[in-house]
Amino acid sequence: MIAHIAIILVALVSSSESFQKLLLTRLVLRPSSASVACAPLSMSTTKVERNQNFAKLQAGYLFPEIARRRRAYLEQNPSAKIISLGKYSCIDVMRCDTTITTVHAMPSPLLFVGIGDTTMPIPPHILSGLAHGVSKLGTKEGYSGYGAEQGVTELREKIAAKLYNNLVQPDEVFVSDGAKCDISRLQLMFGSNVVSGVQDPSYPVYVDTSVMMGQTGSIDPALKQFSNIVYLPCNPGNNFFPDVRQSPRADVYYICSPNNPTGAVATRKQLEELVQFCKEVGSFIVFDAAYAPFIRTPDVPKSIYEIEGAKDVAIEVNSFSKYAGFTGVRLGWTIVPSGLKFSDGTPVRNDWNRVMTTAFNGASNIVQSGGLACLDDEGLQEIETLIDYYLQNAKLLKETFEGLGFDVYGGVDAPYVFVHMKGRNSWDCFSEILETIQVVTIPGAGFGPGGTEFLRMSAFAPRESCLEACERFKQMYKK
Repeated sequence: MIAHIAIILVALVSSSESFQKLLLTRLVLRPSSASVACAPLSMSTTKVERNQNFAKLQAGYLFPEIARRRRAYLEQNPSAKIISLGKYSCIDVMRCDTTITTVHAMPSPLLFVGIGDTTMPIPPHILSGLAHGVSKLGTKEGYSGYGAEQGVTELREKIAAKLYNNLVQPDEVFVSDGAKCDISRLQLMFGSNVVSGVQDPSYPVYVDTSVMMGQTGSIDPALKQFSNIVYLPCNPGNNFFPDVRQSPRADVYYICSPNNPTGAVATRKQLEELVQFCKEVGSFIVFDAAYAPFIRTPDVPKSIYEIEGAKDVAIEVNSFSKYAGFTGVRLGWTIVPSGLKFSDGTPVRNDWNRVMTTAFNGASNIVQSGGLACLDDEGLQEIETLIDYYLQNAKLLKETFEGLGFDVYGGVDAPYVFVHMKGRNSWDCFSEILETIQVVTIPGAGFGPGGTEFLRMSAFAPRESCLEACERFKQMYKK
């Protein structure tokens, strides 16, 4: 076969142009027996059934849907100067928006202010840790391949000491690629026979992963809630923290504080009552503390493990994403206490370790080097500076809407501001604001039916974009 190809190539090079065309035509038009035998089968012949749990999911995930609507608006209004209280890269806009072909053709400038994505650069000391992790891979002495799936020992020790004041042990810390990924892996560990309890409104991942795992029935179109999930009402009347004793028991309660999307922060008393309840009824808590560094108020817990007895019932997930601008770098951790056990006495940590060693190859060596730099004294100070910057943005947004007469929640000890658009659907408000003042907000309805009348604003923005957004809101809603 190789010899035949060589002869053909020689003939092509040495022959006349007319002979070359004739030879190529014969090669193209004459099918071989092998090509006929290997003709692809129609995809319609597959006998693989779809996982029907995915068919239960409603529309698309919230944030890609926001991006889709934003792009659609830009296609119709290519000169619009949009501020997103949602961050999307210019590359994404150029890739998806056929009316925008170059940077110079885009609205100038495009300002980004929003989905829960950070916008400020990674600070120097933390960046140097990432750079050090890269440089080591280029040396014989520093090179490393696969590492421990649970994370490097030094980072686990630093997380336990610096962030938890040794309330947890290093071997209870499992380093990962982020809290969102760990929530999905926790669902894999819990399986399909548990009942999840979620705050309403809440981060969509808790509900969607429960559906994917087969824990739920179908959605009730009127309530917009899935059967076999316990929805815990969170509203201004209960300060956006659920009274679990007033709802049916769940096996696993997903609690986020500071909360996404409401910006509410759980008090010590609220968490004490939650832990006590779960001990009484034999339930787990998955405590999402991804926004813990925003807490500045004294005696407000940053970790569930500040509550006595929490290690008997609680798993905690956390992330460097909001700490250090690692949303695109990807580094987080989950705490699974050694004494936490399933009903048959099996330590939960054993099963979680199996999940991590089977379904995960460990966080990047480079990224873990950056994580170590985050927890140096210099890195922790850089994190404080970043958090202060975003908290000032939250203050500006909160004061703007309060001054316009809205009921506003969050924005203190949290990067999110939750604005009540009384009597109105948040998707309608989203569209009206986009079309009137070209600001992209986040509809609370995307976080559950409890958020239907609310808009979420994010402090993750450059200061100048936040200030301009505030001015536009004042123009739109001035009395």
